Amino acid sequence: MADKKLTLHLDFHAGMPIYTQIVEQVQSQLANGILKPGDQLPTVRALAEELRVNFNTVARAYRMLDEARIISTQQGRGTYITEIPSPKVTEKLRRESLIALTERFINEAERLGFSAQDISQMVRDRLKVKKEAH
Repeated sequence: MADKKLTLHLDFHAGMPIYTQIVEQVQSQLANGILKPGDQLPTVRALAEELRVNFNTVARAYRMLDEARIISTQQGRGTYITEIPSPKVTEKLRRESLIALTERFINEAERLGFSAQDISQMVRDRLKVKKEAH
């Protein structure tokens, strides 16, 4: 069993993929000392059931965490936190989250009939408004 209970709070309306939310929350709990190297995580299947999400969603999150060397899955033993990620790895994961969010935004805008030029102009306009508000 896991030494510490992994606590995730997913927002299904956030516009951010669930796998990204899982990755970011595991990373955040590690950075904040809630999770520590050596702590065991639930199996993909157990976490998927607990969160009531698709098995593949959790598998994708675990795969990203494994590629970032944050977790290690040992056949027959379980999945464990391996280390605190380096700033380079943290930035890579943040960038991947931004890419996923951007792709979702673009796809939704295109579905609504907006052109690439419309989308690009709207982003520039909103960033300008946001900058002026600060």
